[in-house]
Amino acid sequence: MPDPLVSIQDLTVTFAVEQETVKAVNNITLDIPRGKILGIVGESGSGKSVTALSLMRLVQAPGRIAAGRILYQLPRQAPADLLQLSPEEMRTWRGNEIAMIFQEPMTSLNPLYTCGAQVMEAIRLHKKVSAAVARQQVVELFRQVKLPDPEQLLRRYPHELSGGQKQRVMIAMAISCQPRLLIADEPTTALDVTVQKAILELLKELQRETGMSVVFITHDLGVIAEIADQVAVMYRGSIVEQGPVAELFRQPQHPYTRGLLACRPPLDKQLYRLPVTPDFMETDAAGNIRGKPHAVKELVNSLVIPPGQAAAREQQLEQSTPLLEVEQLQTWFPASRNLLGRGRGWIKAVDGVSFTVWQGETMGLVGESGCGKTTLGRTLLRLVEPTGGRIVYKGKTLNSLAAADLRDLRKDMQIIFQDPYSSLNPRLTVGQAIMEPMLVHGLYGHERGRREKALELLEKVHLRPEHFYRYPHEFSGGQRQRIVIARALAVHPSFIICDESVAALDVSIQAQVLNLLIQLREEYGFTYIFISHDLAVVRFMSDRMMVMNKGRIVENGPAEQVYNQPESAYTRKLIAAIPKNIYS
Repeated sequence: MPDPLVSIQDLTVTFAVEQETVKAVNNITLDIPRGKILGIVGESGSGKSVTALSLMRLVQAPGRIAAGRILYQLPRQAPADLLQLSPEEMRTWRGNEIAMIFQEPMTSLNPLYTCGAQVMEAIRLHKKVSAAVARQQVVELFRQVKLPDPEQLLRRYPHELSGGQKQRVMIAMAISCQPRLLIADEPTTALDVTVQKAILELLKELQRETGMSVVFITHDLGVIAEIADQVAVMYRGSIVEQGPVAELFRQPQHPYTRGLLACRPPLDKQLYRLPVTPDFMETDAAGNIRGKPHAVKELVNSLVIPPGQAAAREQQLEQSTPLLEVEQLQTWFPASRNLLGRGRGWIKAVDGVSFTVWQGETMGLVGESGCGKTTLGRTLLRLVEPTGGRIVYKGKTLNSLAAADLRDLRKDMQIIFQDPYSSLNPRLTVGQAIMEPMLVHGLYGHERGRREKALELLEKVHLRPEHFYRYPHEFSGGQRQRIVIARALAVHPSFIICDESVAALDVSIQAQVLNLLIQLREEYGFTYIFISHDLAVVRFMSDRMMVMNKGRIVENGPAEQVYNQPESAYTRKLIAAIPKNIYS
């Protein structure tokens, strides 16, 4: 690559873990092009974030940069090796020359200070200007990143902003000193597809206007296709493939790259399962990769559901019995309260929603954050009390059930939450967590029976018997999600609500969990409500799809029909925001 801005040479970063040393980054060499966007893609643990932290010299103990050089090309000067700079010198480089946008803006912004004050602090630290000048610059920055009403947002605290707005504040802070290199570490992972699209367009626009170089880190090659010029694929600390985006998507050489390309649900086909990385590669005991002779398009086409089979399932569901009937359901929250505790004004999170879910069906529920879909899911289980309307489950009106009757019924109705770590007790082993609901509902009679069932469930969700004795913190995000699924299965439910249950997972792990949910539905005849902001995932999972906006259902119908022939402008906006799979 001619005249790169940064040249990473033979970089190795190690972490001392108990009795061994792990190479998080293993002897990588990578050039960051001048004035372009370089995408670094890979699963969690591949080393991409550690590479970014090395560029900023922010690797913390027990990690350390063990070897290598990071050469940064200054104008009309010899390249500077960032690894040789003193801590004081490096502090002047951060912000001025290199800036970083972190994955979770809420943990990067101080909740005790207004957004304006935090960006002003960064400007005054590096530019030595007055408070009045810094304030005016912040207003201009907020306008540049397209925040509404910049003057008012100066005085707001982080908790008063949406996720997309907080990310824009972080972008404004990162570009406040006109750095020549901007590192964006998973900046859109947990955002709605519409907000994600807006952030990607904003970063591309800022890059074109300023001419800065951007390193964009993600686990999703679909996002890379939308934003990057060059791409490097990382796997277990090594770069396994790199090159121009169009070339890599057209002819991926490494089996891991082919696996990542295939994991996202295709937009033009309906599959009975998603491809996963083991379809393209296997690793032996020594860690060596052996590729399998699968091409992405050929494998995807082999998994397409035949039209006749899809029509037969649709007809079968139409002839089944309604499991859940919802009539004019309302869940309102007071906007504020007076001195007597009475509500003043209402937030209509769910506002007059009606629908039916058939036995054995997967009903998809899609919409942006704040549309009311999570509140609807929790109201159906009466984890949140409805304000009005009726919920009828297997002929029983849930609104009028007493607490004891509802507790017995909840054995049949389970929920899988978005964050598996926060829904698992860190003090309980995995085995105890799975057996706990069996004990509460008096199942299997004795400890030995419950233990045998827990081990059976672990195997069912593709975990090993020895995992029974481990604690939640010892598992990856995908493994914890499998544990939560096993716990939900422990009480033999027939109806499960999946609330954003794959939103924060890598695309490869997400594909494995989605395939598992479909396998379990076929085996046990489960009925699902699958909640997500990702319309591509909902379309893959669902027989029918509901689109929710501002507390109301704006569209409801067969998933293929809603996707291919959307009636509402809101649905069309969601579809337009999905990263396109240029390889499918």
